[in-house]
Amino acid sequence: MGRARRTWRLARLRAVGAGRALSHAWRSSLQVRVVTSTLAIGLVALALVGVTLSQQMRDGLFTERVELVLDESARATQQAQETFDASTATSVTEAQRLLNDVMRALRSGGSGEREVLLWQAPGQAMLVNSAVSDPALFGLVSDDLRRATTEGAGQRWQSVGWPDSGAGARTAEQGVVPAVMVGQTVSVPRAGTFELYFLYNLQAEQERLEFLQRMLAIGAAALVVLLGTMTWVVTRQVVRPVRAAAQAAERIADGHLDERMPVRGVDELATLGRSFNEMAQGLQEQIGRMEELGTLQRRFVSDVSHELRTPLTTIRMAGEVLHGAREDFEPSIKRSAELMQTQLDRFEDLLADLLEISRFDAGAATLDAEDRDVREVVGAAADHAFPLAEHRGVWLSVALPDARCAADIDPRRVERILRNLLDNAIEHADGSTVAVTLAADAQAIAVTVRDHGVGMTDEAAAHVFDRFWRADPARARTTGGTGLGLAISLEDAHLHGGWLEAWGRPGGGACFRLTLPRRAGIRLQGSPLPLVPVEDPEPPTTPQRQPLDPAALPELDDELDHQEVR
Repeated sequence: MGRARRTWRLARLRAVGAGRALSHAWRSSLQVRVVTSTLAIGLVALALVGVTLSQQMRDGLFTERVELVLDESARATQQAQETFDASTATSVTEAQRLLNDVMRALRSGGSGEREVLLWQAPGQAMLVNSAVSDPALFGLVSDDLRRATTEGAGQRWQSVGWPDSGAGARTAEQGVVPAVMVGQTVSVPRAGTFELYFLYNLQAEQERLEFLQRMLAIGAAALVVLLGTMTWVVTRQVVRPVRAAAQAAERIADGHLDERMPVRGVDELATLGRSFNEMAQGLQEQIGRMEELGTLQRRFVSDVSHELRTPLTTIRMAGEVLHGAREDFEPSIKRSAELMQTQLDRFEDLLADLLEISRFDAGAATLDAEDRDVREVVGAAADHAFPLAEHRGVWLSVALPDARCAADIDPRRVERILRNLLDNAIEHADGSTVAVTLAADAQAIAVTVRDHGVGMTDEAAAHVFDRFWRADPARARTTGGTGLGLAISLEDAHLHGGWLEAWGRPGGGACFRLTLPRRAGIRLQGSPLPLVPVEDPEPPTTPQRQPLDPAALPELDDELDHQEVR
């Protein structure tokens, strides 16, 4: 029983595998679909035509044979009746002898093999016995045929199955051959009315029909093979260039811009190949120009950034002198010196960001990864943001897990990402709360920065990492940002093989999520923290100002795994 079950399971698995392979071949190959569809339609059409022709041949052969049988039996019946009418038999014995002679004469007088039965009609005196060439014929005459023969005038016929084990190799196994039974009444002197039946064998017509059907089947099979071969050849001529075009397109997409299709002939497919090659040539030239332009632009940005450092250093020296002596100036000049110092700091930050972006664009940025506890990096970024949060009146909370969150990261780049996110959140928090949360699982670590400020739309979230992009162009950068911080943060995240995502809701704040793999080479499948935050409790509307002394922090519930700092 167990062996049979295993055999059945193995057969079922093989059947499922074969079905999947056929399904894959059907979906992945245009040539297979075309050939299969053509063969299916051809088989259905040939089956319909074959059935129709077979029925017509069968009906034609049968009708022709029946008409011949009826005509022949009518003449034989007339001859038998004339023999009976001309007989001079005066006794029962002579009548019986006459009946037997006529039966033998009728049996041998046909155009083919036939049997004869002379059966006394019902209601006659049993003076003369029936004459039959084969006693088994009595069982072939049905009651309906006898009733129709005795009650009506003229011929009556019926198709019957003739038990004959020697009538052909194909039907001998069944023991029945097709036949036709024809009946008509005759008058026998001194004996009364008799039923005269002729049994004609249709085995020759059956064999002829089977021969025609075999020829038709062989012709249909040859036609199907020819149709499949022709379809395969034609579709192959069409599919091969298409496959070549697909392979060339894949090679071009992989960066092999010099890939081209082989072109032969002057037909439509050759025209397609030439058009494809011309398109590929145009794309190669256009991409080459774009790469050259991009290289020039990156070189220009890098060169400009480097060249501006020398005059910037000179200007900064002069600005520091003026800023140091600002107390001796008039109020308007003093204010100008302070503004110049602030803008010089911003200008220097912008040059640094431009140089960093140019390194990313040139592919020269490198990752100095090391095994670090991400909690330390998050704490350092939060410490850097505390003064700005206090100045802006923003409540900053940091939630860190108790367990160590180790990951292979570049601490400098990760801290820069978190600083940019915190500065951006504090700038847009409008005096509300900014929450930083760190979590980890076996594959990744995640940090979310959530604010409850003005928020942003889905369209803004899709463009927030674009360079120099602002949701509101009229909004000033109160923290002195360069417009490149989030773009650099995104590049830093990608350099780690991680994600940096944004979510926002107008009037409901925004949330940024940084997800990094814990080990190099891990492909992220998910994040330990959700991007769309759950409904937060209402932030405190008027938080009390407190100094940044850790001893002065508000008391928190011991079960909370985070610290809140204002």
